[in-house]
Amino acid sequence: MTGIRFNTESVWRDETFPHSQAVVEPDGRRVHLTGQVAWTPGFEVVGRDDPTAQTTYAIDNIERVLGGLGGCIEDVVSVTMYYVRDEDLDAIQEVRRARFSLQAGPAATGVKVAALVDPALLVELTVVAVIPHRRFIEPDA
Repeated sequence: MTGIRFNTESVWRDETFPHSQAVVEPDGRRVHLTGQVAWTPGFEVVGRDDPTAQTTYAIDNIERVLGGLGGCIEDVVSVTMYYVRDEDLDAIQEVRRARFSLQAGPAATGVKVAALVDPALLVELTVVAVIPHRRFIEPDA
């Protein structure tokens, strides 16, 4: 992703986590994804009671949607993470560390919630991506 990442020493920053304090969008097509969870196309929950499996599958879903438009995970400029249980946060963050690069980390926000739409879901990720024009695949109308 060619966006400009901005970080300043005067605001907190975790150097070990893939995020940026700000991201200036590059030239391209902005794509807002619906929150992704660990649902299969048939609405079956993958990884019941397993935050690692659920986060992995949610990111897989993000990659599937972006891939259909010519994008990839590096095109994500912003992510909002909703999680249910404090004890799952380390596992969720480890998957995010593995899937997002430190150099291209998106602007990120985490929000603890009482529940998600399906009681078996532990995490939901909502992202905004900017896919460069040269890679963008126009969807069929």
